[in-house]
Amino acid sequence: MTLAEDRPAPSGMPAEYERRRTFAIISHPDAGKTTLTEAILLAAGAIHLAGEVRARGERRRTRSDWMKIEQARGISVTTSVMTFARDGLVFNLLDTPGHEDFSEDTYRTLTAVDSAIMVLDAARGIQSQTRKLFEVCRLRDMPIITFINKIDREALDPFALLDEIHDTLALDTTPVTWPVGMGGLFHGLYDLHANTLIAPDATGDAGPPQALSGPDDVALASKLPAERRAALADESLLAREACPPFDLQAYREGHLTPVIFGSALKKFGVAELVSAIARWAPPPRPQPAEPAPVAPGSDKVSGFVFKVQANMDKNHRDRVAFMRVCSGRFQRGMKLRQERTGRQMAVQNPIFFFARDRDLAEEAAAGDIIGIPNHGTISVGDTLSEVDALRFTGLPNFAPEILCRVRVRDAMRTKHLRKALEDLAEEGVTQVFRPRLGGDWIVGVVGPLQLDVLATRMEAEYSIEVVLEPAPYDTARWVDGPADELARFEAANRGALADDKDDRPVFMARNRWDLDRMIQDWPKLSFQSTRERATPTRERA
Repeated sequence: MTLAEDRPAPSGMPAEYERRRTFAIISHPDAGKTTLTEAILLAAGAIHLAGEVRARGERRRTRSDWMKIEQARGISVTTSVMTFARDGLVFNLLDTPGHEDFSEDTYRTLTAVDSAIMVLDAARGIQSQTRKLFEVCRLRDMPIITFINKIDREALDPFALLDEIHDTLALDTTPVTWPVGMGGLFHGLYDLHANTLIAPDATGDAGPPQALSGPDDVALASKLPAERRAALADESLLAREACPPFDLQAYREGHLTPVIFGSALKKFGVAELVSAIARWAPPPRPQPAEPAPVAPGSDKVSGFVFKVQANMDKNHRDRVAFMRVCSGRFQRGMKLRQERTGRQMAVQNPIFFFARDRDLAEEAAAGDIIGIPNHGTISVGDTLSEVDALRFTGLPNFAPEILCRVRVRDAMRTKHLRKALEDLAEEGVTQVFRPRLGGDWIVGVVGPLQLDVLATRMEAEYSIEVVLEPAPYDTARWVDGPADELARFEAANRGALADDKDDRPVFMARNRWDLDRMIQDWPKLSFQSTRERATPTRERA
């Protein structure tokens, strides 16, 4: 599959990377993120029948939720990537996990995109997980388009929702579409920019847009009740007067969010959302790196790995590294330097994703997400490039909040446990720690649902039934500092130390007092709750 042109853009024409729109969808659980993802793919012509989160009968499953546990429970637990072309543009859509227990995967995914769609439930407004993910976007000055979902159900007042976005997130709001009634009084959607009415068709889904001269067009008399026409005229006028006009620069700098009211399930506002992404979302932006940020127009190919997924094809026990191309024109078979190890690797079979489906990627441009099949040689955070001494920064690893011992029920499967744990640790499903004095492996997670997913996938993908028991530790911290001081610390505290998958020393604290005491007793050392991924591995003293 080739998404890039076979020749350089003629003089005056946009560069190939400028055709890319790479974006993520973020939300609180149950706001309708996965349903919106399906609706976008349908509106863009990438699929012909949208799946629902909980499909029934012969209705197809969602494309983005491809894992069995996702389909069974109606939740997203891993990031899916879907690449498709429309109207001369290439879209890279990243559907992130909504549940806060998988926030680490989401945080890393947000480093690989240039903009985001923030999905809000019209009846609930801004919820806790949405606020957390928004703050991550703000740290990167990421442009955000807001989609207020489920307006066909009982919901908060539209002006109250706009005020909440402004007051809570300190964002200016510019409504693009406006609901003509909500809940049981819902009569459709009015496009404030195009002056069109989108009314329900015979099935209740969004019908074709109907051109009007404005919200007071006499043609509305045959389409809306008198009270709805009057309300639409008043509300649309107030929305235009109370909200600032759309400003592309303010949006791309992260100060203003276009707001699209709609219903992902009924397809209202979805076509308008796709159009907004195409017109307003930025092409690839410079990426933070050492020794200097990398511009997308650079001639040299470079990229970073933000995710590793094992067993997308269970029959082949495959491992695929998801790489964001940051610069240059990637071509299949080219050799790239892995900064962490200093080795050159030939990328022979790169792939483009459509959730679980894949196509061979002959070439790619900055902004594209490609998959690199490998056998455990590529890790999250790795930089791959044609440039020496280049390292992309900003991919986080968080200290776990729950620690458990893990053992197998069938002792005959013990030797397979390590491989399975390391595979899933590479994905970010869990973190794995090996105690210095031996004993059971310890896994660390951010939330309890991760443990459920871990146990389910171990049995389904590796045929290993595991028992998870609480570990006698409250938290874990990576330890770093001067080599001689670190060596003294390790010698004095071997019973409280473990190694992570990269062989970095980790202090296992039994409680907060234990951690505070270590921080006080060893002032030359740092006890880190976060660390950057794939920095060069230190040789243990």
